[in-house]
Amino acid sequence: MLLREHSNISEVIVIKCNIEGKEIWRYPGLILKRGVNTMVIEAYFNRNDLLFHGMLLGRGDRFVEAYYTDRWYNIFEVHDRVDDHLKGWYCNVARPAVFVNGVIRYVDLALDLLVFPDGRQFVLDEDEFAALPIDAETRSQAIRALEDLKTLLQTPPSLV
Repeated sequence: MLLREHSNISEVIVIKCNIEGKEIWRYPGLILKRGVNTMVIEAYFNRNDLLFHGMLLGRGDRFVEAYYTDRWYNIFEVHDRVDDHLKGWYCNVARPAVFVNGVIRYVDLALDLLVFPDGRQFVLDEDEFAALPIDAETRSQAIRALEDLKTLLQTPPSLV
């Protein structure tokens, strides 16, 4: 899909890929902010309701998502579909994102960080990450990215 401009609003497609580079999830979003190495979008959760480690991810929840071409992670700020209250942050450790022709594409590296508004942090999928067939440099970058996220989310960022 090509990027379409509508009165200063840009549509984009997000494509999440597995370690082999195969697409595993796709959804649309609207660009809120762009920088040289950053894109922040708004998207809506398009799967059935899911209780995820104590956080209900509901169909229609609003996500403000930050992607980076120079960082090994992305950050999703999760807002409730009913009253827009902040539920928390879901962070993917991933290869740096690629922005091309209205598409944000990233390769997920399994390791995730879930952060609640009260500051609780949970590292997820460490076993899955340990089993990934990746080289030592990629593994090192991913571990460093997780540590960066833990520090950054001690004082959660404003994504927009």
